[in-house]
Amino acid sequence: MSDTSLPLTVKFPHRSRRGILLGLSLPQLLLTSAALALLMVTVVSTGLTGALVLAPLWAGVAALVVVRRRGRSLIDWAPIVLRHAQRRRTGQTLWLARPISRPHRDGTLHLPGTSASLHVVTPDGSRAAAVHDPHRRTLTAVARLSSRAFALLDPATQAAHVTGWGRALASISRTGNIAAIQVLERTVPDSGDTLTRHWNQHGRPGTPVAGQVYADLVAAAGPAAAPHEAYLAISLDLRAARRLISQAGGGLPGAFTVLEQTTASVTQAVRSAGLTVTGWLTATEIAAVIRTAYDPKTAPRLQQWSPQSGRPEAASAAAGPVVQVEHADRVITDTARHATYWIENWPRTETSPGFLHGLMFSAGVRRTLSLIYVPQHLDAALRDVQRTKASIIADASERRRRGMVDSEADSVEYADAKTRERQLIAGHADVELTGLLTVSAETDALLDAACAQIETAAGSAQVDLRRLDYQQPDALTTAALPLARITL
Repeated sequence: MSDTSLPLTVKFPHRSRRGILLGLSLPQLLLTSAALALLMVTVVSTGLTGALVLAPLWAGVAALVVVRRRGRSLIDWAPIVLRHAQRRRTGQTLWLARPISRPHRDGTLHLPGTSASLHVVTPDGSRAAAVHDPHRRTLTAVARLSSRAFALLDPATQAAHVTGWGRALASISRTGNIAAIQVLERTVPDSGDTLTRHWNQHGRPGTPVAGQVYADLVAAAGPAAAPHEAYLAISLDLRAARRLISQAGGGLPGAFTVLEQTTASVTQAVRSAGLTVTGWLTATEIAAVIRTAYDPKTAPRLQQWSPQSGRPEAASAAAGPVVQVEHADRVITDTARHATYWIENWPRTETSPGFLHGLMFSAGVRRTLSLIYVPQHLDAALRDVQRTKASIIADASERRRRGMVDSEADSVEYADAKTRERQLIAGHADVELTGLLTVSAETDALLDAACAQIETAAGSAQVDLRRLDYQQPDALTTAALPLARITL
């Protein structure tokens, strides 16, 4: 019988670095095979003398395969760096918004890069909107979330919320119609308008001494506030849901019917995790969230809510950035600089469920944390487990044949694979988790300081961050926008 008085702890499986053969990735294996084939041809045609003449070539190949930088071999970096160089050569590292001089599709968000085709669609008779991706064939709804402070809850409630989120995630993923699920939590600058309105409506400035003290405190604290916002994006796969869409009438109207059914079930499911859906965003609100990601200084203006409509004043046509400049390790948009990290490794030892608290509440740092879950079909997940186990066994056999030392990492990975297989057989849903963290600041110096602070906090949280050099524009789009799509 388990001791329920013990606090809940969590840990994550070892991230596989397994390649196709002996730990070699596809680029490494192709380069090694080509070099060995060339070596054989050279030895046969010219003998050892010709092979010695090409010694610099063999040394270069060895360096590309063996030398690693930030967890990747040089040959794995090659296509990423070459694509960045191609963008620089063709002028694609600079993106400027242009005045609209011709008719365009209503709801177009005018985003740079691969997100240019996205547009917001609102069905007749509804205020809630969704983002339509015509290329990936998805329809994404975005909800605003609220919850109690997790760190202030007692251990039993924390455990219940963690278990509830796992069940909610499983119920959402098990439908087979969801392309991706994204949880986005960010800090935003605040004008103090909400705090000031609350004081004006409910405060008592005429109270002796205390009234003046509170008024001064509100005036000083309002502009310095950094509230936290949380969003949940659900992306419906229109291909996988085509049968349900057809039954609902077909086309986008039918897709919206299926999406509304999905969002209703999601609203119920997340309650068990202590989360409350305070509303599914309208087209204007989606545009405001995207706009403030690129231009944080617009947040105070957009917080001035319209008394007539109750919505922030933002249009989808102005959602994207006015300017975007790509650099190797950061991207500049409008009034901010951004650097995006990939959470390469999660805690691999037992830790508390609130292990990210220090990372998420780093004082003075403006950041966005995105967790993107991609559901995996049961059959595909089981085949992946079998491939992983077979690859581990094959690599171990090859090491023994060559007289090499056994790898303890293989043993740990094999145990994780078996655990995953048992969970799949027991009926648990399988998801692929991607964690991204974007740090934003007004100047390069402030960004460097904020990044250093975040990297220190990540070490305390037992997570490993990898800065996505040469991929910053796509990384920013994936991490900072609630679109539930991975563009990396």
